[in-house]
Amino acid sequence: MLASVLEGGIRAGTPILYATLGEVIAERAGVVNLGVEGAILVGACAGFITTAQTQSPLLGIAAAALAGGVASLVHAFMVVTVRANQIASGLALMFLCLGVTSFVGRPYVAVKINAVAPLAVPGLSDLPVVGRLLFSHDVLVYGAYLLAPLIWLILFYTKWGLALRAVGERQAVAFASGLPTAVVQYAAVVCGGVLAGVAGAHLSLAYARSWVEGMSNGRGFIAVALVIFATWHPLRAVLGAVIFGAVFALQLQIQARGVALSPYFLDMTPYLLTLFGLLLLARTQRHTMPEGLKEVFEGLK
Repeated sequence: MLASVLEGGIRAGTPILYATLGEVIAERAGVVNLGVEGAILVGACAGFITTAQTQSPLLGIAAAALAGGVASLVHAFMVVTVRANQIASGLALMFLCLGVTSFVGRPYVAVKINAVAPLAVPGLSDLPVVGRLLFSHDVLVYGAYLLAPLIWLILFYTKWGLALRAVGERQAVAFASGLPTAVVQYAAVVCGGVLAGVAGAHLSLAYARSWVEGMSNGRGFIAVALVIFATWHPLRAVLGAVIFGAVFALQLQIQARGVALSPYFLDMTPYLLTLFGLLLLARTQRHTMPEGLKEVFEGLK
């Protein structure tokens, strides 16, 4: 059971990790996007429809990334150009995406597709225990866990990453020093949306292999909370994503084994863990968040 939970945790944590990494980029630039949930949904819907029409998972993943990026572009326009409230804009985007995907995706419920197949790594997948846990997944799983260190390197060891973090810390100072702050924030939010769209693609094309209305099931909000758990650091997000994925996998394992626990209570466990984590980090998060986000969370922007 432990091996099954860990293996399932890696698979279930992959869409959460993609969305979390995207939100780390956006929040490092000083923009909170509560519309991550909606970007995951449009990615899942667009990816599934494209794959159903073309029978090409690769095109489906590309369509999902594009859809997530376009959805987040709307949020970027509202908060960077129009200067709308970031929290309200993100929530409005989420409900908009929920309605659009429910309407557009209705004909594709129960449609069969050519899903993303698992790809065992030759040699490594045959290792005892570790091979099954780490090297017997689909390509999107491998991509997510390679992407985390890449984003870490970009954020902390490149000129673009320095510019992005400068905008997130002190936007006025960054602008005075000649940085195109609006361009940087647009790029960060859209990149976050692209990764959220890929998260949706993994959800519908590799994990569930189907389309269901509202199938993101709160993963976008968990990703936003996980950014805080990870203290806005991409590498720490990997551990958090596996933990939350393992909670999702554990509840499925418990239900499959017929344990006498209410399925409604089991469905609540990932969100109870989210609240518990936020409670533990309530004191420390203020000292680690980018300075520009304090205005957002304190309701001043």
